[in-house]
Amino acid sequence: MLTRIQIPSSVDTTPIPAELAVQISSARNEIEAFQDRWDRPQIEQFVAADYPLVYQCLKWTLQHQPLVGQRFLEWGSGFSIVSAIAAELGLTAFGIEAEPDLLAMGRKTIQTWNVSVELVEGNFLPPGAAQLADDPMLPSLHHDPSDGYKKLGLELDDFALVYAYPWPGEDDFHEFVFDRYAATGELLMLFCGPNDVRLWRKTS
Repeated sequence: MLTRIQIPSSVDTTPIPAELAVQISSARNEIEAFQDRWDRPQIEQFVAADYPLVYQCLKWTLQHQPLVGQRFLEWGSGFSIVSAIAAELGLTAFGIEAEPDLLAMGRKTIQTWNVSVELVEGNFLPPGAAQLADDPMLPSLHHDPSDGYKKLGLELDDFALVYAYPWPGEDDFHEFVFDRYAATGELLMLFCGPNDVRLWRKTS
């Protein structure tokens, strides 16, 4: 069972370190340049999150919520900005990304930020998780079929905190998957749109 944890609305007043703010701004510029390219098809499922707000919510979570460990996992890591932020906050960060072009940009982010994050190409859904979906057209069901967890040598229940930016309508599916495969005490953070970051703990 998942139990919702309310992140206070005042979280957006949390100061952001100047150096991190510059890194986030630079990364957003990289994303815009990537999306403006005309020489390859657009990756429609990649949308940038509000990275300052995600930082503030992660910071609050680390200050106010106990963790069952230090491992952080980003589902569909894209440019790996959130993974890099997690590493900056002292977590042991990992990311799983199905799109090779995005994975390459994520590795560029990690190198530029000079943080330690392990990134792998593959599917962030644990094997068998697709059967939990009630809609066969959900975007998460149509990624690289290779098992990202096998490449990491870990399972979903080995992580303390998982972050995802679900496509509209997929948030319930992500919650079902997390509830089925995560360990008791593990946290799930979902960025669901402007000013909408949700935090859950698996309690049983």
